[in-house]
Amino acid sequence: MSQIHLDDPDSHSHKARVIGDLMIVNHERNQGPLGRKAENVAPQTGERKPYDQGGFRIYDISDRTRPKLITHWRTGGIGVHRFDMDATYAYLSTEMDGFVGNILVIYDIRNPATPLEVSRWWVPGQHVAGGEKPTWRGRRNRLHHALRFGDELWAGCWHAGLRVIDVSDIRAPRTVGEYNYHPPFPEPSHTFMSVPPMIDGRRIAVAIDEEDHAHSAEELELRRGRPHGWLWVLDVTDLARIQPLAIFEVSELDSPWSRATPGRFGAHQFQEHMQDTLVYCNWFAGGLRIVDVADPLAPQQVGYFIPEPGQGKAAPQTNDVDVDGRGLVYIVDRYSGFDILEFSPPSRRIP
Repeated sequence: MSQIHLDDPDSHSHKARVIGDLMIVNHERNQGPLGRKAENVAPQTGERKPYDQGGFRIYDISDRTRPKLITHWRTGGIGVHRFDMDATYAYLSTEMDGFVGNILVIYDIRNPATPLEVSRWWVPGQHVAGGEKPTWRGRRNRLHHALRFGDELWAGCWHAGLRVIDVSDIRAPRTVGEYNYHPPFPEPSHTFMSVPPMIDGRRIAVAIDEEDHAHSAEELELRRGRPHGWLWVLDVTDLARIQPLAIFEVSELDSPWSRATPGRFGAHQFQEHMQDTLVYCNWFAGGLRIVDVADPLAPQQVGYFIPEPGQGKAAPQTNDVDVDGRGLVYIVDRYSGFDILEFSPPSRRIP
């Protein structure tokens, strides 16, 4: 067993991925008085605090008990948020100089000591240094992160909705599908991916929103009566004409901590790979929700688990989930808590 700590008090690493003996973790600025920005201002002195640590770290973990840092690679702005990787490339959601908000930057990591930038992709309007002008406030339209499946990247783009990106030419990523439901729906797009089996001759995808903000009693009160973040089911047979089919949401009555403050209740993330039609979703104070999309017009909850709040916390904040090859389910709380679960799916229709 081993644990890695950052030597920078202004940063955090909250995401890790492993391929073989290589591990990548993100390096991102902590939330500051003015939010998470590349340059914060101290509230009492007015002192500006620029940030130049954002990026990612690559470790050699051939000895699991002694991870060895290979490189801390700087990107820009507040650094890297989430990412995907394989044995050849890392697909990073990061801020970069000259852009507003996170964009996709693809690095060749075959020589992990010196990652080589291969290409970039962004939502039109983000590249202000190139003369583009955003049509939105702040960083509302940006890449949250993208997942690779075959020659496609499936991307949640916050208030810009969803994108499918063709990377058959890795040096020239191009958008081949998009769907945006903002407005009228208020919660930003977090994760997007294709369901592996065809269902009744159709290609189906799922997307999940993030229940954003509502960290205080005042914010929570303002958000009552409006839709919470939920799971989307979409027909992506024709990427040029993505169509919504159904949504799945959880009632506030389905968790004893749905209105506890501080905390959030609503969707956040699902496991970033699927073997069948089960989607394992995090719901913050709603815990884990397991949803079957075998009937894409009527997604059904087939299991759930709501952990106890962490010590000293008002509510659980189930944040991330993964499922291993044995079917064990791992969920982690945003603040404190880690559970390993077993789930036996009920009999259901398999397409």
